[in-house]
Amino acid sequence: MGVSTAAAIGATRPDPADPDAPERRSAARYVWWLVIAQWRRTSLAVVLGSTWMVGLALPPYLLSRAIDDGLQKGNMRTLAGWTAALFAVGLVSAWLSIMRHRTMTRARMDAQYRTVRAVVRQTVRLGAVLRRRVSAGEVVTIGIRDVQTVANIMTITGPGVGAVVAYIVVAGLLLSVSVLLAVVVLVGVPVLAVLVGPLMGRLQGAESAYREKEGRLSGRFVDMAGGLRVLSGLGGKEVYLRRYRLGSQALRAEGYRVGAVLSWIQALAVGLPALFLAAVTWLAARLAAEDTITVGQLTAIYGYVAVLVIPVTFFIEGGYDLTRGLVAARRIVRFLQMEPAPADGAAQGPPAHSVLHDPASGVRVAPHELTALAGAVPGASAAVVDRLGRFGDTDATWGGLRIDTVAQTEVRTRIVVADNEAHLFSGPLREVVGGHAPRDEDAMERALHAALAEDIVQGLPEGLDSGVDAQGLNLSGGQRQRVRLVRALLADPEVLLAVEPTSAVDAHTEAAVAVRLRTARAGRTALVTSTSPLLLDQAHTVYYLVAGRVAAAGSHRELLAGEPGYRALVSRGAEEDAEEDAEEDAEEVAEEDAEEADVREATR
Repeated sequence: MGVSTAAAIGATRPDPADPDAPERRSAARYVWWLVIAQWRRTSLAVVLGSTWMVGLALPPYLLSRAIDDGLQKGNMRTLAGWTAALFAVGLVSAWLSIMRHRTMTRARMDAQYRTVRAVVRQTVRLGAVLRRRVSAGEVVTIGIRDVQTVANIMTITGPGVGAVVAYIVVAGLLLSVSVLLAVVVLVGVPVLAVLVGPLMGRLQGAESAYREKEGRLSGRFVDMAGGLRVLSGLGGKEVYLRRYRLGSQALRAEGYRVGAVLSWIQALAVGLPALFLAAVTWLAARLAAEDTITVGQLTAIYGYVAVLVIPVTFFIEGGYDLTRGLVAARRIVRFLQMEPAPADGAAQGPPAHSVLHDPASGVRVAPHELTALAGAVPGASAAVVDRLGRFGDTDATWGGLRIDTVAQTEVRTRIVVADNEAHLFSGPLREVVGGHAPRDEDAMERALHAALAEDIVQGLPEGLDSGVDAQGLNLSGGQRQRVRLVRALLADPEVLLAVEPTSAVDAHTEAAVAVRLRTARAGRTALVTSTSPLLLDQAHTVYYLVAGRVAAAGSHRELLAGEPGYRALVSRGAEEDAEEDAEEDAEEVAEEDAEEADVREATR
């Protein structure tokens, strides 16, 4: 075995130092890990399930004794005794059933939470690499549907073992009555399992194909929903809608295939045990007619075989759950086997205010300036920011050093990427924008002012101490965007890379934010991606991107005059006077900020 192979196998094994580390070598090993991770509860479920299942065979035996010893002989005391025993067994069986179900529910919930925790840990571990390895829809599908499907396997551990034990006990009871009937049961039950076996294999293949297509379609839907605004602007909404419709039709056809196999399995799960019961009952009735067995024994045989229907049904349903669970576990294991980006070097970063350069696009972010990227495809501009911020594979340089050779902690401290869709955690607004570390009140006020977010604080009942829901759901889209900008400005990094920081606000607010953003970052490095003329006009340098490469560079006004493609890109269909009004708004905001600064200076 080569070193690389051994390392790969070792990487997928659970960490012995971490008892919660999941098994990642195969789907079957992962399911077994879920079982042994809670072996006490699983063992209790096996005991309860076996006792309950075996206990189901006692009522037929007690009923047969009540008929033969009490009813036929006219002994009412004996009949009452066996009846009381039958009642007591029913109560105990009901209690065992409740405890078995309760234990298996706990086992299923434990397995579900363990899988959720493993998926969340892996998501955090992959970090920025995640969205390049798997779609958002795939992660959602794994985190919800696959987790539940795998957890359902736990419900068959107790009844599954109990079904085997009950099968052996019933066969032994029948052996004491009739060797012929015992042989029929011993041979018939495995035959039923063999008849359903091939369908389980077909179901596993159909289920795997269905889940793969469902994951891809979910990812396509998430991507389409996330880029709906861009798609509408580019006229691509109908194209994506047509592709989604075709994918949905293909998924539906695959679902019919799964349903066809599943219908046969469910039909056999009901039909085969019924046919088996009828055959054994007919045979027992023939033996009773020949006086080979008594009427009480005939009743007991019918009860034994009727009870045996339950284990047979468990065999079939358990096989179905196990098949679907292994398909889901295979997807989870595949996700858990993904590795994050290779560990970087620990080189020290360049001196402060060094140039950031992205060779793939030709973008150079000069220090002490506000740089802007304008491209027809927002994803291309965002990709430049990802490379400059060292999210994923990159050959960008920082002060002449490859940025992926600099220690990641230093990159994250000195360079902050402010994504327009960055997560907002729940909590007081003060902590949402500033974290748990105490923030200077003056710095907080400056950041709120620069992002034009004072009105958000004033509109909340407790100001900065007011609660914000997860993802800022109690805020509007424009408010969430300004809160994200406040958080980025309050971090006060050496380099700020902001993706579409003003796309969700109105023109007046955008004009004010554009002016204040430039003022707030004066003397420090910043880069924004946008196609808004209001924001681009505030940039020192604008890079016009075509197909992800720099097609032209200069000031906003220079590019308007010399680049028809750029002029068409940033035009919003407004008349010249509308642009002049926006420019006047920006000038008014700048004058108001200057007056406020003079007042603050005079009052000090």
